[in-house]
Amino acid sequence: MTKLLIKLFIKNKTDIKNPAARAAYATLASFTGILLNLVLFTGKLFIGIISNSVSAIADAFNNLTDAGSSVITLIGFRLSSKPVDPEHPHGHGRFEYITAFIVNMIIILVGFELFTASINEIIEPTKTVTTSLTLILLGIAIIIKLWLFFFYRKIGKLISSSAIRASAIDSISDCLATALVFFASLSAYLNFATNLPIDGIAGIIVAIFVLYSGSKAAKETIDLLLGKTPDKSLVLEIYEFVKDYPEILGIHDVMIHDYGPGRQIVSFHAEISSDSDINHAHEVIDQLERDMHSHFNYIVTIHLDPISVNDEHVKNMREFAERCVAEVDPSFTIHDFRITRGDNYTNLIFDLVVPHDSKVSLESAVKLVSDKIRSTDKNCYAVIRGEYPYV
Repeated sequence: MTKLLIKLFIKNKTDIKNPAARAAYATLASFTGILLNLVLFTGKLFIGIISNSVSAIADAFNNLTDAGSSVITLIGFRLSSKPVDPEHPHGHGRFEYITAFIVNMIIILVGFELFTASINEIIEPTKTVTTSLTLILLGIAIIIKLWLFFFYRKIGKLISSSAIRASAIDSISDCLATALVFFASLSAYLNFATNLPIDGIAGIIVAIFVLYSGSKAAKETIDLLLGKTPDKSLVLEIYEFVKDYPEILGIHDVMIHDYGPGRQIVSFHAEISSDSDINHAHEVIDQLERDMHSHFNYIVTIHLDPISVNDEHVKNMREFAERCVAEVDPSFTIHDFRITRGDNYTNLIFDLVVPHDSKVSLESAVKLVSDKIRSTDKNCYAVIRGEYPYV
């Protein structure tokens, strides 16, 4: 069914990096969600009224909220697809993350309201009246929500959309919620455990699951807005890609800036032998930037770092510094190494990279390494800039 809808409504379905194609996918997902959730709201509200079930009514309004969330998602995609302007030179892609966060907040609010209503139902239980029609309609609702989960998940993966992935999470939460309402209604239909407030208990379980799902999705969206550590597989792919350029001896300070799906900026320092011709080195860097843009569809900025590879003294000093650093903490690394020689002493100048989970602070790490170098060789001074890794 999903493939059929894509075939019918998406013209350039394979060009998922195209903003127009992404917007078309989002429009299809949003309108499908709006239509089906309105149908589910109407059916569940009818069920809740005729059976006097608080969990069914709460579940109905949960679907009405989902329809509203789909509207917000659609608006978000429309705004995120706007072109760049003088005030927003990186585009408006983060609107998609903002709308995903709004959807997540709505999910949490619905979960809280469902939890409150369920508590009230346990304190003051009401008798529910369940018919065969009630069970049939709830069964159909479960099937629809399960299909919506797979539908949203497929499109969310295709276009790498956090907003649509949030809708997928919400759909599977709703599927479980409706399943619990179904079993609560079934127990009433069979007169099973009539002394227990089954309707309220089912509502609380649903509410807890909805609150957990919404909170987890909200955290993921907040991470995107704040700037999270990029996926390790992507970083590894960048390192592997650069290995095809023999003039580049290594890279460091890799940064990936996310301004929304399809709007990433990558920057890093590329180490090239200081003996290289500067014009040739610049040409290599330019070619790498173009190739990476073509391969990853990222804007790429590369800083050239000349390093000495043929000076034996510099090589020995670097190895000495690396040994001292490893003795302080094997997890520390260095880059941008260079030296300045004086008549009586040598300055070892480098950047010290300290892992985020290190037990010592950045300032303490710099002092420990500096003291280690000084105590090992009185003729050496360390000039160190400490930093945490970006990836």
